[in-house]
Amino acid sequence: MRHRLESAMLRAQLDSATLAAAVNVDTKTVNRWLAGRTPHKRTRVEVAQVLGESESTLWPDKRPDLAAGAPATAEVIAAYAHRADIPNEVWSSLLLGATERIDIIGYAYPFVLELLPDASELIAEKCRTGVTVRLAFGDPDCAHVTERDQLEQMQGTLPGRIRNALSMLGGLVDTPGCSIGLHTTHLYNSVFRFDDSMVVTPYLVRARGYQHTALHLRKLSPHGIFASFEDQTEQIWETAKPYVRKVPDELTT
Repeated sequence: MRHRLESAMLRAQLDSATLAAAVNVDTKTVNRWLAGRTPHKRTRVEVAQVLGESESTLWPDKRPDLAAGAPATAEVIAAYAHRADIPNEVWSSLLLGATERIDIIGYAYPFVLELLPDASELIAEKCRTGVTVRLAFGDPDCAHVTERDQLEQMQGTLPGRIRNALSMLGGLVDTPGCSIGLHTTHLYNSVFRFDDSMVVTPYLVRARGYQHTALHLRKLSPHGIFASFEDQTEQIWETAKPYVRKVPDELTT
């Protein structure tokens, strides 16, 4: 670790005395850091700021939350046996608190649009204030949705559930900043992202959506659990086709 600090000091053209003065410590203290001793937390942050580096770059072992391995489980805020066990206030808080982006990848998830009486309009208003919204639903006409319906033993109701959820979008479909897509991807989980918070529901064989387990995540690292599902979201979204609302025949004549 001391080599990282020494290299950063060389890049910043600072010697031990200058760095010591900048962070209000003795020059001997800086020399001890260069010999391998680790500064206290507050001092690490100050040193990183002075050198224009991140704390994790200079002392990676002191930021286990940024690691890709087991310590990354710090990103797990809560775990639930079933999605249905997540309190409504948690979902509402995530939805209402989003200020930058909302990404949802799943099959139908009508419950999101039923969290609040005016959920669709609320999301539309967020779009008007600059929030980017992307909602991907399963294509109700594709063979894969039929297969998923059979897998979850839904007796042919999944396509209808998707169409029902799409009908609940209302004016959100035509709201700038909101993109609605239909995918034909075999999903292994649904992803509900609200800024740097996310709920992921890994699928269980022969279980319906509300019965799947759920993880509530927060983003702490570009290499953590959150980032893995974030990347999956992007890959699935790239395959989604834009949803075009069908106009009833009687309205086109």
